[in-house]
Amino acid sequence: MNNIILLGAPGAGKGTQAENICKELNIPTISTGNMLRAAVKAGTEYGLKAKAAMDAGALVSDDIVIGILKDRIAEPDAQNGFILDGFPRSVPQAEALDAMGVQIDKVIEIDVADETIQQRLSGRRVCLDCGATYHVEFKPSKVEGVCDVCGKPIVIRKDDEPETVKSRLDTYHKTTEPLKGYYEKQGKLTSVKGRETVEETSAAVMAVLKG
Repeated sequence: MNNIILLGAPGAGKGTQAENICKELNIPTISTGNMLRAAVKAGTEYGLKAKAAMDAGALVSDDIVIGILKDRIAEPDAQNGFILDGFPRSVPQAEALDAMGVQIDKVIEIDVADETIQQRLSGRRVCLDCGATYHVEFKPSKVEGVCDVCGKPIVIRKDDEPETVKSRLDTYHKTTEPLKGYYEKQGKLTSVKGRETVEETSAAVMAVLKG
């Protein structure tokens, strides 16, 4: 089975790699946000519990998230495996995942230096109208500050402002990075260095999955 967790700091390129793995192995990426919204919309048992928590302004508890996850991975498209994106975010969540019997086969960390991530994210720009994304250095728009697709202004997202990026990285190192040790002890962790290009990183990730 290819039940995979992708680890890496915000901006390390997990989303891009998840898309690539999806195409190569024909397995779904399961993002906790999308999964929660779908369960709430469908009105499942755990979806109703999640809705009650969200309506009350509370965080959705780990057992509800994992309950929804178990329902999701029982669906036909996940029978050959799945990629978890954004969960678990902490060791207690990983322990809860194990306790509820969710089998994880491989954990791949995409290792990118903080300085590189700060450079990547602070240069990112997005069109608030159509969602197209750019980078001032790697993928600039034809006209500075203007979207190539729809002609509307492109902006830096609050998430990508230097102070926010630093705070997100600090949170990652403190809360999520300890997962490396947790999965290393289980013999499931492989670390892949984020390369210069997406294609090089993808090749390294696929070598791990097919190895």
